[in-house]
Amino acid sequence: MTAPVFSTLGCRLNAYETEAMKEMAEAAGLSGAVVVNTCAVTAEAVRKARQEIRRLSRENPGAPVIVTGCAAQTEPETFAAMPEVTRVIGNHEKMQPQTWVSLRAPDLIGETEKIRVDDIMSVKETAGHLIDGFGRHRAYVQVQNGCDHRCTFCIIPYGRGNSRSVPAGVVVEQIKRLVGRGFNEVVLTGVDLTSWGADLPGTPRLGDLVMRILRLVPDLPRLRISSIDSIEADDNLMLAIATEARLMPHLHLSLQAGDDMILKRMKRRHGRDDAIRFCEEARRLRPDIVFGADIIAGFPTETDSMFQNSVKLVDDCGLTFLHVFPFSPRKGTPAARMPAVQGPVIRDRAARLREAGEAALRRHLDAQLGRTHRVLTEGPRLGRTEQFTEVAFASDQPEGALMDLRIAGHDGTRLTA
Repeated sequence: MTAPVFSTLGCRLNAYETEAMKEMAEAAGLSGAVVVNTCAVTAEAVRKARQEIRRLSRENPGAPVIVTGCAAQTEPETFAAMPEVTRVIGNHEKMQPQTWVSLRAPDLIGETEKIRVDDIMSVKETAGHLIDGFGRHRAYVQVQNGCDHRCTFCIIPYGRGNSRSVPAGVVVEQIKRLVGRGFNEVVLTGVDLTSWGADLPGTPRLGDLVMRILRLVPDLPRLRISSIDSIEADDNLMLAIATEARLMPHLHLSLQAGDDMILKRMKRRHGRDDAIRFCEEARRLRPDIVFGADIIAGFPTETDSMFQNSVKLVDDCGLTFLHVFPFSPRKGTPAARMPAVQGPVIRDRAARLREAGEAALRRHLDAQLGRTHRVLTEGPRLGRTEQFTEVAFASDQPEGALMDLRIAGHDGTRLTA
């Protein structure tokens, strides 16, 4: 029996789900297949998925190729038309154990139905399959899936469906199990984390979940939140930021732009001043907090002065880690029908935003010199601070350990200790 080859593209949630699929495939006895878990966030992500499928098919001649993930959900026919692809599986179907039983050869070879992708909008619950972390240093816990918002540029709700939450009790029990297995850090992950709880009895908020985890799992050293929509940050989340040292001082914000007109055309629910106020308040409550952010360069109708407002947001919010997306039209979204910015202009603006991000990161790294940080080791020579800054080690360290290290320098992208 040859273990299936898995490839993951895209976000942390996809990586989490790949680990769950590995467990289900192993339990089902699936052998000798290639599984590609795709991303749909940009047209480039879909192109890379097709490229990855062709590469793995060449490297594994004769192996059935199973394609799943957000791109498979949103455009299944694209992948079904590829001669390398044997099956296209939807995002809901991929998290069902029975799916993997049905994919076993010879069943897989004998079937004629190539696409198994149902209406993701009809899914009402998160998948019940939980995994006990992956890697040996940091565990990811899916607490939410899907999104109820319809930003004009975003295809993800059509790949993930509407927002669904994992009940708090289930989350707490899984984290207790992870801590019992020796994980020193747990990351809460989802598609739209700050919408957690809206579909649960009593409509709890993300801050309620965070406080409950920290109260009921007292031996969890570090809790981290993967990404939030700052306009939805609730009072208890701000209280946790202010009072809970075990909640890590790093937030990744879904900002997308720094100009009010562009934010309105994106159908975002915050304005430029909202973003700045949130960062100022969070920093007042937790002076060591740092922020990452998603910013789109070259959104339709964006003028140079509008773009400059996004560049200035890096300093106005005090951002440290920038994730820059050159705008990519996604078929079926309103933004794809808006007057486009020319490709060379988009690429130039993305490069200028990345330069601003690199300068901000260097300033952050400079400020850490000579300080002592508690670092979680991710490998023999690499770890991360509480602020999620990478640290390179001069000598091998045990993976998954928490260590107090003095920062000696940096190389422009990571600290050295």
